[in-house]
Amino acid sequence: MEDRVSVSISHGVADVRLVRADKMNALDVAMFEALVATSDRLSREKGLRAVVLSGEGRAFCAGLDMGRFAAMKEHGGEGIPGAPERGLAGRPPGPANHSQQAVWGFRQLPVPVIAAVHGVAFGGGFQLALGADLRFVTADTRMAVMEIKWGLVPDMGGVVLMKRLVRDDVVRELTYTGRIFNGEEALQMGFATRVCADPRAEALALAAEIAAKNPDAIKGSKRLLDMAHDADQHAILLAESQEQGALIGSPNQVEAVMSNMQKRAAVYAD
Repeated sequence: MEDRVSVSISHGVADVRLVRADKMNALDVAMFEALVATSDRLSREKGLRAVVLSGEGRAFCAGLDMGRFAAMKEHGGEGIPGAPERGLAGRPPGPANHSQQAVWGFRQLPVPVIAAVHGVAFGGGFQLALGADLRFVTADTRMAVMEIKWGLVPDMGGVVLMKRLVRDDVVRELTYTGRIFNGEEALQMGFATRVCADPRAEALALAAEIAAKNPDAIKGSKRLLDMAHDADQHAILLAESQEQGALIGSPNQVEAVMSNMQKRAAVYAD
């Protein structure tokens, strides 16, 4: 795993780096395995407050490794030996197949995930960025829903994630054409949260800021915001009341109030 994805954790912030720089962090079998293993590990990490996801070298992620096409022809499906057993039936706790879980695993983390994107984010790499809560990009980052170039459809959760961010007709145009667009366009369309010269530095700074907040409130906010995409209004109103009721008077919420009143740094319990 370490030859594909590195993880370092400091003060509650996980710095996750794709480290296959010689291949522009393209998605081969080992990279898929490493991404799934990383999100699984982080989901169990005690004291985790935020995650920054980035790529080493010239790119965030160039998308599917060309070697996967030969593997798809040989093994079928996802191009992984034993893939049928690792598809829907292979992940009973949720709906995602193995390739989708490389993205969806980060989406399901209980803490905020910030993708720091530079160079290119094509196809699966673009979908990986969409799995984050926020996306910081450089102005000249190049992005594309690249699957149509290879006669394929977005298959790593991209359709669900794109339609949560931008207009339906924009999603369709990009999916049908595979057109490459830059970071400034991504911001205008709604795919990017912020355009900056150094996305990773700004992402790490924001992650540190988030990590200093009440972790119970951050996690509760993420649950509510995720739910808002899928639930009806009455269910969301009820969930807001339930989340707030659990927070009010809790030790970390009291600490948030006291630290502000006493003008000191908060010390939260996990």
